Amino acid sequence: MFDEKQLWKERFGRTVKELSRYLRYIFNGHIVIVMVFLLGTAAFYYQEWIKTLPGDFPAAAVIAIILALLVTYSPIYTFFSEADKIFLLPLEDRLSGYFRRSMAVSFFVHAYLLVMGIGVLLPLYAVVNDGNFKVFLPFLMILLMLKMINLLIRWKIQYYIETSVHVLDTVVRYAVNAVFLYFLFSGASPIFMLAAGVLLILLYLFFTMKSRDKGLKWEYLIDQEERRMTSFYRLANMFTDVPKLKDRVKRRKWLDWLLSGIPFKQDATFKNLYVRTFLRSGDYFGLFIRLTFIGAGAIYLISYGMGQILLVPLFMYLTGFQLLPLWNHHQDKLWVNLYPVKEDIQEKSFKQLLTGILYVQALLLSLAVLANGGWLASLLALAVGVLFAYVYTHIYIQKRLAGSRA
Repeated sequence: MFDEKQLWKERFGRTVKELSRYLRYIFNGHIVIVMVFLLGTAAFYYQEWIKTLPGDFPAAAVIAIILALLVTYSPIYTFFSEADKIFLLPLEDRLSGYFRRSMAVSFFVHAYLLVMGIGVLLPLYAVVNDGNFKVFLPFLMILLMLKMINLLIRWKIQYYIETSVHVLDTVVRYAVNAVFLYFLFSGASPIFMLAAGVLLILLYLFFTMKSRDKGLKWEYLIDQEERRMTSFYRLANMFTDVPKLKDRVKRRKWLDWLLSGIPFKQDATFKNLYVRTFLRSGDYFGLFIRLTFIGAGAIYLISYGMGQILLVPLFMYLTGFQLLPLWNHHQDKLWVNLYPVKEDIQEKSFKQLLTGILYVQALLLSLAVLANGGWLASLLALAVGVLFAYVYTHIYIQKRLAGSRA
């Protein structure tokens, strides 16, 4: 007999075990110390910034715009796998309990994110509203109800395969959520909030009626689940090898000019391979861009000169640490061992690439220092960044490269 309750327990337990396995590696790394430092620095400057706000600051609008993102973003974790579209598809009408449990788990995950979100933003509300923190619990309860409605609507949207329907749903829900939250945090009449809430309920009833004769889009649900796990595996791969990680290759033809300077010579074999891998495979290039932009933004917002300079090597460390998996990217490919090149060429090529990436990042971050800290601080930041890049790639990671090669 088919037991959907037992199936859900097995899937949920397997996923939790898989996540816990890799989270041990993530939270045991040096990056945790760096993240704690970053969060502490951000909290300090956030608190100082709040103290400077005038009484007419549009706190309600800012909070509504940010929290609406958390409320609207409502993925539902089904724990499906590729084989389910064959073996579970005929049993779809017997999975109602399975889906209810998935909705409950998804709700609690999003509730945790909402608690953190409102915890961060409530001091902004309190400063503009004479230090009123008593509204935390009522606001949280309203946000949780709003999140539940969004999850229910999102589930009905998954009966549609058309991309336009998914995009329209996200845009409409975000707009309604933002308006609702603005009325909530601005102290508007409850009638306005009630109108926005009723609109969300009508959306749910509309999509419930329209999806009544539709079946679940199993390919879409499985693809979404695989994308989420791939994102987690990519994060875990920065700390340990993840055999289940599936690489996604992007052509990025517009970056071909960076390859034109690599000579067609035997000793440039691995240089060519690593540069192409960095630009096209996995998320290495995207990670470099994101951390550089985030670092530049943080540096620009900090007015303390020494704090700006310290953030340069800090973000360079985050980048260098998360690019280390590039060294082992091709370790399971036997044909790489057939290259007729000396053994030390591979390590030399990798170090040259990583050093060049960090040099470029040091230059870009020093420009962010220049924008808000003056040319002397910018030159000092560049010097610190260049020194860090050399020490990191030629001394700090040496043991790790030697150990993995052995």
